[in-house]
Formats: sequence, C-alpha cells, structure tokens
Amino acid sequence: MAAVFLINFVSIFFDLLSFAIIARILMSWVSNGGGGQIRAFLHSVTEPILGPFRRVIPRLGMFDISPIVALFCLDLLRGLLVNILQGLFL
Repeated sequence: MAAVFLINFVSIFFDLLSFAIIARILMSWVSNGGGGQIRAFLHSVTEPILGPFRRVIPRLGMFDISPIVALFCLDLLRGLLVNILQGLFL
C-alpha cells in the first residue's frame, strides 16, 4: 500500500512541477501588469529547474526553448523514478 502511495506521490509531484512550468510560460505571454504574487510563486518554484537549462541552452532569437527541454527531462525523470519504484516495491 505504501508503495502505491509513493509511486502516485512521485507522479503527482512531477505533474505539479510541469503544470507550474506551463503556467509560467503562459503568464510570460501576458503583460506584467497583473498576477504579481502568482508570478512570484511560479518563479520561485520553477526557477531552480529552469535556471540550469537556461545557462546551457541558448535562446533562439526571442524564443526560449529551455522550458520545453525541462518538461521533456522532467517527464523522462518521472518515468525513470516510477519504473525504479515499481521494480523495488511491486
């Protein structure tokens, strides 16, 4: 029972991180006029993930593809962790 909880927790945690990155992307398209606290929260949650990718991946003109690469890597990491946990517990 605890194994299923842990696997579900890992999946939900990575889903929430992915949604936070997507929300930050969407908020970056909107003017800076509103959502100050939400914007600050999303920045504080996602910057530890996106920052290292931004340092490695150059911008393509005005496009920053680091969130796309980060989402892809998060999905790979989630799959890897879930497979490891399933192998250990199930």
